[in-house]
Amino acid sequence: MKTLFDNKALTSRAICLFAILFLWEVASGQSQVVKPDGAPKVDAKTKTAIIDSVAIALHEIYVFPAVAKNMEKLMRSNLHQGKYDRISNLPEFTEEITKDLQSVSHDKHLGVRPLPPREPGEKGKPSPEEERKQREQELQQQNFGFKKVELLPGNIGYIDFRFFADAGFGGAGVTAIAAMNFLAYADAIIFDLRQNGGGNPSMIQLINSYLFEEPVHLNSFYIRKSNATQQFWTQAHVQGRKMVKTPVYVLTSNFTFSGAEEFTYNLKNLKRGTIIGETTGGGAHPVEGRIFENLNVAMSVPFGRAVNPI
Repeated sequence: MKTLFDNKALTSRAICLFAILFLWEVASGQSQVVKPDGAPKVDAKTKTAIIDSVAIALHEIYVFPAVAKNMEKLMRSNLHQGKYDRISNLPEFTEEITKDLQSVSHDKHLGVRPLPPREPGEKGKPSPEEERKQREQELQQQNFGFKKVELLPGNIGYIDFRFFADAGFGGAGVTAIAAMNFLAYADAIIFDLRQNGGGNPSMIQLINSYLFEEPVHLNSFYIRKSNATQQFWTQAHVQGRKMVKTPVYVLTSNFTFSGAEEFTYNLKNLKRGTIIGETTGGGAHPVEGRIFENLNVAMSVPFGRAVNPI
């Protein structure tokens, strides 16, 4: 599954797609920072080309085809009526497009943004292997989302979890296993997702596998383009001790989003955890990133939807 996560901006253009997929969730619902001075300019021809590219992507993979048509209709109507004429810089234009898309879809995963500027000395696009190494290095520097793992007074386990990395990528799975094993004999576990913007369902699957004795159907994702559904179950076996009777608590905020909401929803509806905190951000779709290099913009497009078994 293609999803996104992360909690800090990446500046390298070479890993922009990674940044789009992994950063969009934490930025959802927040206005883009527009700095007119020095911002890339956008003319009428480029505006039309961006809208054309966005519309093609929507019709190709957006999870709800009828909504895709309505979004294109609104963008083209606004273009023809001159709504975008006053805008001269790219960040402001992509922000306006994003607002229009979300006004129809009410989908915080959906949006358009400028590509980051090239770093000094950066030459061309790196090879896939170079991109992978850069991506892994970024994740390593953030400990694959595990900000803090500790044993609190009273033998209470605590995990400050900022995003869900792909459990099969780099050292993500090993890091998760180490975290869960460290807390294996805690009398209770707190998952702090108050600053978690979401992520990959494989990590959600791995963590949840420590909390259930037998395989449990957590969630499914319907993919529009392939008309297929992928199921996610907990694993029967894990490395280390399972904590099937350990009380679980999940802390949430209005920043808790997407994959973090799925994690919370799973434990709540399977009656395996107690949820404490604010109403979460509201986002449940897996996302694909599209880069329009010639237009200097990128797009985040939800390509499927969650189908909870409960």
